Amino acid sequence: MRWLNEPTSWQRTAGVLQVEAAPGTDFWRVTGYGYVRDSGHLYGQEIEGDLDIEVTVRGRLRGQYDQAGVMLRADERVWLKAGLEHYGGMLRLSTVLTVGYSSWMLAGLPDDAAEVSLSLTRRGEAVQVRYATPGRLPELCALVHLPADRAMLAGVMCAAPESEGFTVAFHDLRVRPHD
Repeated sequence: MRWLNEPTSWQRTAGVLQVEAAPGTDFWRVTGYGYVRDSGHLYGQEIEGDLDIEVTVRGRLRGQYDQAGVMLRADERVWLKAGLEHYGGMLRLSTVLTVGYSSWMLAGLPDDAAEVSLSLTRRGEAVQVRYATPGRLPELCALVHLPADRAMLAGVMCAAPESEGFTVAFHDLRVRPHD
């Protein structure tokens, strides 16, 4: 596993990766805002072909656009991130697909969602993202296309575009090629 944009403070012990998301970090390309940002923190493993990611995310995201979740990244122009995002004063489920330009989708989460479990599967060019909150069954939140012929840096990400930063814990992270 390796970092893209390694944070100043992080540690991995006993199945938990704890990260301090630095202020002013983000992953975004052009759409709606006109800028490109490629400074978010991504901890992952490069995998060719089919893969699976599973993790439970716990954090105190409070600033506008604070975000933490899973990510697949071929390069700065082709990537997918999905997970928790603080937007409009509420914690939401966020998915951003970027193929040249970013496309952003948001969904509501239950008010008591203090943690979210995420799973991502890549089979050929199809990528499925599922989420579950405690006591609820996993639900599909995204089915997207990413090029099948590209190796991906697959793992977890976090960013704090407008806040002073925050701490997030990724529990039981599993990133592996699919057999």
